[in-house]
Amino acid sequence: MAKATGPPKYAHIVDYIKKGIQTGTFPVDSLLPSEHELCHKFNTTRTTVRRALEELLKEGFIQKEQGRGSKVLDRSKSLGLLTVRGFSGAIDHDVKTIISVAPGLAPWPQGPFFARTEEEERSPCVYFQRIRKINDLPIVVENNWYAEDQLEMIQVSDFVEGSFFKTLRQKYLIEVMGAEQELRSIAATPEMAQKLAIEVGAPILHIKVRFRTSREGLRLYGDLFCTTQDYPIRNSFFT
Repeated sequence: MAKATGPPKYAHIVDYIKKGIQTGTFPVDSLLPSEHELCHKFNTTRTTVRRALEELLKEGFIQKEQGRGSKVLDRSKSLGLLTVRGFSGAIDHDVKTIISVAPGLAPWPQGPFFARTEEEERSPCVYFQRIRKINDLPIVVENNWYAEDQLEMIQVSDFVEGSFFKTLRQKYLIEVMGAEQELRSIAATPEMAQKLAIEVGAPILHIKVRFRTSREGLRLYGDLFCTTQDYPIRNSFFT
């Protein structure tokens, strides 16, 4: 009878480093343990360690620093999505995220949106809403949905700094792997005008987005309404 084999050793090293990055053991901009240290820890060869580092490099978790080793990257910045953190100058201001509607079960969104799978349609839908503010000025209203069958209902107390993606990474070890998005300009409805403290009919940016994650079957859906008069959006990713 053939002996069962598990994942190759390099995959164990990849998993160890990913979890270290996700949980903050290896913070962004820090250097990973040296190849020699990883060889010793996993009782393996440099070839195996280098294979693991190449995988992490391809997935955007690290970059090679000449003469220093492997540096941990803020992987989210490489995804190239238009969301809140990308407001010009936001890093110099007081940025807050408020959970305006706590997570709960709700119908899936209707109307033009990204198609959902049959499994998602059969699953209960978890919905929540957040408002992003800069210097107490509301800038973005964001609605989010996902299938409860793929991820238990997140609680308000679970959110890390109001960020859904930081929460997924640090508490569930789930990474956002990419996204599809649609953008268009619309006139603010009375509801959005009230939430964004602008006039009804004022132009706002509407973004529909579907995120792919590292958990098979789990996709995240977002519907964002943004006022860009005071803080134009850059091409970066809010974590």
